[in-house]
Amino acid sequence: MAAPKKAVAKEVVQDKTNGSAPPEFTREQELTALRDMLLIRRFEEKAGQLYGMGAIGGFCHLYIGQEAVVVGMQMALKEGDQVITGYRDHGHMLACGMDPKGVMAELTGRRGGYSKGKGGSMHMFSKEKNFFGGHGIVGAQVSLGTGLAFANHYRGNDCVSITYFGDGAANQGQVYESFNMAGLWKLPVVYVIENNRYAMGTAVTRASAQSDFSKRGASFDIPGRQVDGMDVRAVNAAGEEAIAWCRAGKGPYILEMQTYRYRGHSMSDPAKYRTREEVEKVRQDQDPIEQVRNRLLAGKVSEQELKAIDAEVREIVNAAADFAQADPEPDVAELYTDVYR
Repeated sequence: MAAPKKAVAKEVVQDKTNGSAPPEFTREQELTALRDMLLIRRFEEKAGQLYGMGAIGGFCHLYIGQEAVVVGMQMALKEGDQVITGYRDHGHMLACGMDPKGVMAELTGRRGGYSKGKGGSMHMFSKEKNFFGGHGIVGAQVSLGTGLAFANHYRGNDCVSITYFGDGAANQGQVYESFNMAGLWKLPVVYVIENNRYAMGTAVTRASAQSDFSKRGASFDIPGRQVDGMDVRAVNAAGEEAIAWCRAGKGPYILEMQTYRYRGHSMSDPAKYRTREEVEKVRQDQDPIEQVRNRLLAGKVSEQELKAIDAEVREIVNAAADFAQADPEPDVAELYTDVYR
């Protein structure tokens, strides 16, 4: 039997909602987006380095390439809105404003980590920043995010739950149970499907009968749209539209962010299911950070100013890495804390 051919994504991303260009950002918005995406990129690069050195153990899923999704969405939120996601979560934490030192310390299993060094990469929370996890069970966060929206609905506030999951998780049964309840009760939740094309390693065209994920809520009267998830402006514009829909009491909304991860599914994944040429083409043509950088340069922002931003971000990340390696490990007594029976 012949080996299956590698699936090649000829058109990695495209916004099928309309043919118009996304709204322009101001200079300050572009600079903010650049810095926030650079922080995630450099943090994840450092995490990958520390994993290779053995300083980080267990599972580790990097967000490199997908930065525009969470940064663009976060720019559309207001105080009180909640964020919840799966296990590719470091970028979401940083976008929410969580301390890079605490995130990196959790990755290295140190007491200064957000879960006291006991949760690792996939299990961090911050009530202060309205970040409700990092969840290791595929699709579990969708039910929880729907529950957050129900709480907002019950309390009568106008907060919105932003619930992230991937194209692989989109085929889980609990996702559709959540869709049904959210549609039935008009819950204020934006389901952000981060379609990075390969789930754990199988192309969406081989794993999903309906690969247009924006249509997955049709049976529940949940509107959806596909978005160029590599353009932070397009993400932000779609996010503002979806959030406004929820705040108006119209119920849930689905955003399919067509994005791409440059690394494997996890650190143990060699990503042999796609070609190196495919990855390099996306990097060259659609990289979310380079798009912003090029627009800023065209807008007369100097190369020196952009280098200064990168240098500042690298300093923050290096300080986080140093802290995460020097911080003590949890006391043995921590084995018996935060245990619920």
